[in-house]
Amino acid sequence: MRILVTGGAGFIGSHIVDALLRRGDDVRVLDALLPAAHRVPPALPGDVDFRHADVRDAEAVADALAGVDAVLHQAAMVGLGKDFLDAPDYAGCNDLGTAVLLAEMTRAGVAHLVLAGSMVVYGEGRYTCPLHGHVRPGPRMVDYLEAGRFEPPCPRCGAQLAPGPVTEDAPADPRNVYAATKLAQEHLAASWARATGGRAAALRYHNVYGPGMPRDTPYAGVASLFRSALERGQAPRVFEDGGQLRDFVHVRDVAEANLAALAGLNTLPEGGARAYNVGSGEPHTVGEAAAALAAARGGCAPVVTGEYRLGDVRHVTASSQRLREELRWKAEVPFAEGMAEFATAPLRGD
Repeated sequence: MRILVTGGAGFIGSHIVDALLRRGDDVRVLDALLPAAHRVPPALPGDVDFRHADVRDAEAVADALAGVDAVLHQAAMVGLGKDFLDAPDYAGCNDLGTAVLLAEMTRAGVAHLVLAGSMVVYGEGRYTCPLHGHVRPGPRMVDYLEAGRFEPPCPRCGAQLAPGPVTEDAPADPRNVYAATKLAQEHLAASWARATGGRAAALRYHNVYGPGMPRDTPYAGVASLFRSALERGQAPRVFEDGGQLRDFVHVRDVAEANLAALAGLNTLPEGGARAYNVGSGEPHTVGEAAAALAAARGGCAPVVTGEYRLGDVRHVTASSQRLREELRWKAEVPFAEGMAEFATAPLRGD
């Protein structure tokens, strides 16, 4: 197959490219090499057909789609950003870019799409109140956070909630600009599929980490921020009390999930779109991730700061049962093994 990977020079995209090449696919990459993700332009394998262009450039996208069988759409501006002034950049890169890509796929007759989604579309994860069952906590309150009250209370009785894994049928609740744009990407892909008879899978990545992550920028993931601090000889700074639950999933497992989703597109009906959580199934706290990296690298112990970002959520972990059952995928890299490798692995720009 000839596969177009948008954002294929990026952290996750480059691992997907490697996985496709290993199984013998013809790979084409379209990447704008945005500075936030590429302080140093990466070297792609010589047998990759690389196109340096923005996904919002309709002419370049049309050219890149020539002869393509399917698209793995990874190109996006990621992270929470610095403040709401980033909103036009996020909407432009993520939503306009996706709209241009889908329009040109329609013109080219390319009917298979795997979209890089995100767990951020859920907002907070799944919570259970001992009195009221499953509930959705309200927005995080500044006065609570300032007082160090990080756990969301039951919105009906104020009781402490028990977090659990979120499933794909949970209501969307994007709580920052990036999350809103990722949800919009899914809606665009579903609309495209219905209108054209195409097939689309949205992979809702949880906390992806591994070799080749970008260094610490306002757009980097938390694992990269911890890893960069340790490399500088500094203690990782852990926000809140470090008890935030996340699902850290290794980038090689995410690449294999993309290949599984690509193979599974033919099981969808024409015009069908399906979302899948991509997580390890092993929830860990942010504090545990920082501690694991520090121990593996022999660096400074993490410092719990009590700081917070209002756009963050307290707990969100994945149920990846749908992906396991329907597409026969499962994460293979254990948390301890993956973090030990990542503690000394090269970062993007090394």
